[in-house]
Amino acid sequence: MTTAIAEASTVNHAVVSRDLWIAERKTLLAREKELTRLRDEIARERRALPWERVGKNYVFDAPEGRRTLAELFEGRSQLLVQHFMFAPGWQQGCKSCSYMADHNDGANAHLAQRDVTLLAVSRAPLAEIERFRSRMGWQFKWVSSFANDFNRDFGVTFTPEEKARGEVYYNYAMQPFPQEEAPGISVFYKDDAGDVFHTYSTFGRGVEVMMGAYNLLDLTPKGRDEDHLSYTMEWVRHHDRYEPAPAAKAAPAAGSCCAAQG
Repeated sequence: MTTAIAEASTVNHAVVSRDLWIAERKTLLAREKELTRLRDEIARERRALPWERVGKNYVFDAPEGRRTLAELFEGRSQLLVQHFMFAPGWQQGCKSCSYMADHNDGANAHLAQRDVTLLAVSRAPLAEIERFRSRMGWQFKWVSSFANDFNRDFGVTFTPEEKARGEVYYNYAMQPFPQEEAPGISVFYKDDAGDVFHTYSTFGRGVEVMMGAYNLLDLTPKGRDEDHLSYTMEWVRHHDRYEPAPAAKAAPAAGSCCAAQG
């Protein structure tokens, strides 16, 4: 087994004795523990960031009616917002944002136990959101920012004029971006007086924190297997649009002619 940094190949991959495998695994384990400690350290630094007060009165369209940002907390003090790419007039929500959102329902029951409400916000009108949410079978709350500036103010919607200049302000820097909408996650806190504060936002690859399936793929020999694609998430589909996975090949019976010739 090699410890080279280059991506491991499944073709002619090293096969070693159990003792050598354990030795190499322990070497990698030390690196994994370094990463865990670094992740914990960064999480502490994230929580120590100063907050900014949300002064604008954002009002959203929700299935139960108009709701302010403060009301979206649903009695909890912490709010996680998935900025879901879904603009007015789109036939469906972004497939990569949908990949993220497929993880939401399972997480919500657990997040609620830690004083956190998780929901999605998109600029599409509520009727378009509800139609797509029904198709996808999701239960998490999803509200529309169609009538307010929430998406613009939090850096995930760009004007035609901004796009025409070739660069937009996204992920805290000017950069090219091909769409009018962008993905992100924003976090808010509400104090006992009802005041709301913006505590954190992440964009770009930072949103992978919501993509648990990616973490599982990273454990496998092939990993994410995206190097040959024109862009990293080209393979992703809405979960109801995948082609059926290839059937597993049955192993030949022991002693059969195929086994003898194989």
